[in-house]
Amino acid sequence: MTTSSTINGGISFWYADQGTPPPRAPLTGDTTADVVIVGGGYTGLWTAYYLKRAAPFLRITVLEQKFCGYGASGRNGGWLYNGVAGRDRYARLHGHDAAKRLQQAMNDTVTEVVETAAKEGIDADIHRGGVLEVARTPAQLTRLKAFHEAETAFGETDRTFLSALETRERIDIADAVGASWTPHGARIHPAKLVTGLADTCERLGVTIHESTPVTEIAPKRAVTPYGTVRAPYVLRCTEGFTAALKGHRRSWLPMNSSMIVTAPVPADVWDRIGWSDRATLGDMAHAYMYAQRTADDRIALGGRGVPYRYGSRTDHDGRTPPTTVRALADLLTAFFPQLAGIEITHAWSGVLGVPRDWCATVALDRATGLGWAGGYVGSGVATANLAARTLRDLVQQDSGQGGPTDLTTLPWVDHRVRRWEPEPFRWLGVHALYAAYREADRHESRTHTPTTAPLARLADRVAGRH
Repeated sequence: MTTSSTINGGISFWYADQGTPPPRAPLTGDTTADVVIVGGGYTGLWTAYYLKRAAPFLRITVLEQKFCGYGASGRNGGWLYNGVAGRDRYARLHGHDAAKRLQQAMNDTVTEVVETAAKEGIDADIHRGGVLEVARTPAQLTRLKAFHEAETAFGETDRTFLSALETRERIDIADAVGASWTPHGARIHPAKLVTGLADTCERLGVTIHESTPVTEIAPKRAVTPYGTVRAPYVLRCTEGFTAALKGHRRSWLPMNSSMIVTAPVPADVWDRIGWSDRATLGDMAHAYMYAQRTADDRIALGGRGVPYRYGSRTDHDGRTPPTTVRALADLLTAFFPQLAGIEITHAWSGVLGVPRDWCATVALDRATGLGWAGGYVGSGVATANLAARTLRDLVQQDSGQGGPTDLTTLPWVDHRVRRWEPEPFRWLGVHALYAAYREADRHESRTHTPTTAPLARLADRVAGRH
């Protein structure tokens, strides 16, 4: 595995592949709108899109601190899939049927994104091959079986469980002992989707100001160094960058995730690996990985490196510690020994938003006009679309343009979570948790125990993930 010539940072491979978009003008003074959206990623742009489609007369302004897709929307692993953070907790709080409705809405969201991109002429290298989750140890297989049964219980009757042999026939992963496949997933090129969506919003009449950081969100206004935008509705769609806003340092934790991508894999190696359906690929490790086969036949793979920066700081250009690059490269060849010696061309990192109870939420405070969506915990590519359509319905309901809908009654609407602990407890806790998860993975691999390591179960309880 060659990493000496790896391009490290530069936002992400996805932008190295297609180039960053031409810059849009920043805000130049005070102005007004009907809706102001803070954040030019998937959540903010999808919200602008659906509101403008529903009510073309609305004056909608999007404010983005860098450029549209600078954050997780332009750096993620390209998993458009039906996972939603917090579903099991919502089942405990609101009942199984309510959580099942949320899951069905997520299943439908995959189709919604695919069909809307096609309708709007957004070419994002979308390939609907589903999602394959694999197990490589006996403990992972136990968790995989429980996961498969849980997904089936929430309505995924089209999910398929694969034996070790069936898994290897589909994709030749070393030590694979089983897999679970769902059709509710697709591979995408993240940057192509977000840049295409931004162009579509502008074409519909949405105003987008880039290089315009918002320093404060308050009822009826979003404050920037260049002026204030006043509007009846102010929607916060900032995900992993939320902690930078005044008063939100401990709202959502900016968790780091890192990625690498290989040089194009030769055809004869693909013949040995398989992966012809191009399903997105994940595993059941505690420090899990996620991967895709790109449109130009590379492998993009991600996982946890340095999980969190002290004080909820975020990076600027995605530069990744060399130790993380090597760890991800080693993980890649552990899955695919056939790739020994292949060049790692790019590495990068980004942040995702993690609430204290690991639950994605969408909300609108009808007293103030302040709304928000996020906390996707890494499942935001599709979840952002569902959140945006829900924000659209909440705004329309509040403004008298519509009533309650199936989306506004989903259990994640108006869910509130407690804030994260102050520093240094936040930093110490997160790093201790991920050290525990990594040690649990090593223990399970060494011992081949069929049960989850006690250290991981303890970490789950402390983290509030279960």
